[in-house]
Amino acid sequence: MSTSSYQPDPTGPGSYSTDNPTAAGTGPSAASSTRVGTVVWGLIVLALAALIIVAQLGIVTLNATYVLIGLMIGAGAALVVGGLLSARKRDNEPTTGKS
Repeated sequence: MSTSSYQPDPTGPGSYSTDNPTAAGTGPSAASSTRVGTVVWGLIVLALAALIIVAQLGIVTLNATYVLIGLMIGAGAALVVGGLLSARKRDNEPTTGKS
């Protein structure tokens, strides 16, 4: 009987290791990107907060209808532009042949 035990090479072909930089899921295609909708909603909330602070300080008097119209136009434009940029970025990536 042999006392030595065979240990496979963890970086060899056919192996899976989370320390290996070429392991599945760590390539450039697995990079997480920010969602356009999340960024737009964040900007809407920040804009509303800033407008409320400005109105409470008495610097300007705001008409709620105009503020909402402006926010809707800005959010719609940001969503359309962000969606177009995202689609253009996706079209430039090489296809893998999978659907």
